[in-house]
Amino acid sequence: MTGDVTRRNGGQGDEPRWDGGYAAAGPRPGAQQVEVAVLAGGCFWGVEDILRDVPGVIDTEVGYTGGRLENPTYEDTHDGRSGHAEAVRVTFDPSVLGFEELLERWFFRLHDPTTVNRQGNDVGTQYRSAIFQQTEEQRAIAERVVARVDASGRWKRPVTTSIEPAATWYSAEEYHQDYLRKHSDGYTCHYLRD
Repeated sequence: MTGDVTRRNGGQGDEPRWDGGYAAAGPRPGAQQVEVAVLAGGCFWGVEDILRDVPGVIDTEVGYTGGRLENPTYEDTHDGRSGHAEAVRVTFDPSVLGFEELLERWFFRLHDPTTVNRQGNDVGTQYRSAIFQQTEEQRAIAERVVARVDASGRWKRPVTTSIEPAATWYSAEEYHQDYLRKHSDGYTCHYLRD
């Protein structure tokens, strides 16, 4: 099922399951609205580190998506055969932060979207720039933003960010979650570009 969450043990998680970018249980009266974006822009440590502090972001989680192998581990993704990207699942309040703003103001500033399968010293398909659309509306917005960013002249090379259908989400191992908070001297090639 599109947008399913699979936990490290391979079973469906006990936490909310995200289908089509919205909580499967639906909104409760007076409850905070949430939307989910799944973004890949190189090593997930640096992407998560920047996005977690964006106003309107409720939660971030790092994991693997977009590949062929079920229940991948970090090691499985680093030989290029699994097809998975290191990605960040961003849960956000769309009344505070829209998907378009998340992409244009944050995602396309925190990484170089013109390098194919590479960010900084990290090379391989797991480091590709990708937006994993959770809804058709997200696909349409992503297409518009990619076209705008590409035409802006900000980058000397064409934008190579792919827009891919939502795929099963596999949470990364616990030691990868909030990695740069736990290891402030850890490696990152992500920063906000003007």
